[in-house]
Amino acid sequence: MIPTTHPEPVRVAVACGCTLGEEVLWDARDASLMWVDIENPAIWRHWTESGETERLPLDENLSFALPTPDPHRVVAGFRSGVAALSLADGTRRPIVRPDDFPPGNRLNSGNVGPDGHLYFGSMDDAEEAETGSYHRYDGRDLVTFGGRAAVTNGPVASPDGRRLYTIDTAEGIVRTHTLRGEEIGPPEPLIRFEDGWGKPDGLTLDAEGHLWICHYGASRITRFRPDGTVERVVPIPTALVTKCAFGGPDLTTLYVTTCLRGRDPAIDPMAGHLFRVETPFKGLPARLYELPLP
Repeated sequence: MIPTTHPEPVRVAVACGCTLGEEVLWDARDASLMWVDIENPAIWRHWTESGETERLPLDENLSFALPTPDPHRVVAGFRSGVAALSLADGTRRPIVRPDDFPPGNRLNSGNVGPDGHLYFGSMDDAEEAETGSYHRYDGRDLVTFGGRAAVTNGPVASPDGRRLYTIDTAEGIVRTHTLRGEEIGPPEPLIRFEDGWGKPDGLTLDAEGHLWICHYGASRITRFRPDGTVERVVPIPTALVTKCAFGGPDLTTLYVTTCLRGRDPAIDPMAGHLFRVETPFKGLPARLYELPLP
């Protein structure tokens, strides 16, 4: 069966030209977007009502930034570990770092789960060795789960908090885990990316529990049903699609980060920008990191 092609146009939201844009999220408190550039290290913020955009340059690769109750501090995943970061001046205090962390590793995608805990991945920066893992931090203990991978994405929980999704990007596999209280079940394959699909990168879920997965190298996002079948495809006008999240006043606008790394601007002039597309679906609000900060 041929999947539906999403009918709404995709537009540039911010022409930011990120080397490796990632981890966009919507902060409803001030109608703003926040995302990171991993390889030209910076946190970007954009206020949709005023059109104002700010870039905070940093001195170390970072892979995610999550809001806290203090609008001037975020929790960020750096190469050296998770830290509390001041958006005012870039100062930071360490929070946690995986113990078995090889020198060539860095952190990757991160988010706050429905239990209030921090979920994030680690990966081989060269994207070759299976030295990456998936982690959960509850403010005291760091739990590693789900096996090894060269490039991790997720983990992201379903709206009902009963399932957790992880992505092994290098192998092209999306897996699901059952969640029962503090117990994370073993990984079960859900989706295997086919030839020509590129690699599965960042993902988000909508309020119906469907997965929106970015295709790195294939110029699109796919909306998958909870059983792993394709519901629709959203074409994106650049090849390296990295992460998406719902935003806007009613959480129906999908925002999308992309990657400029290795692209020829003459061939792929839209690479690295932040995009937006309207949808008839409602997303889930980003959760604040409310665990104690150093």
